Amino acid sequence: MLAISGFSVATAQQSQTETAAKTRVHQIVFQLTTDDTLAHKALMKQLNNITSVSPGTKIDVICHGPGLSMLMTKKTVVHDKLKDIQSRKSVRFYACEFSLKERHVSKEEIIPESGYVEAGIIAIVERQEQGWTYIKSGF
Repeated sequence: MLAISGFSVATAQQSQTETAAKTRVHQIVFQLTTDDTLAHKALMKQLNNITSVSPGTKIDVICHGPGLSMLMTKKTVVHDKLKDIQSRKSVRFYACEFSLKERHVSKEEIIPESGYVEAGIIAIVERQEQGWTYIKSGF
């Protein structure tokens, strides 16, 4: 009988932990620096998974260097998926203005769903200083 009681307590605790994880508001900043379209597709899948399990999660994706290609109208292969994920309002995408200048890319070449940060690395550091969790995207 004691083993059954212990199992019931363990099951109840696990259920409470899972409920708390679903209601907690996470803040995640992803860094994307690759032009690998497989990495872009994998990122969309990760974002979809996260927002499905924890819908209130705030996510910022900072694209700089070669990662800008995911946000470029003529180069992106994930635009439709990006629009769908962003429609959930808790996911935002940003292009690094420093990288735009360095790569001679105009803002007109960036998808309209993207925001901008002055410097990608600084934007990531600022979010980490505010308690956001950092994840490097790619393989």
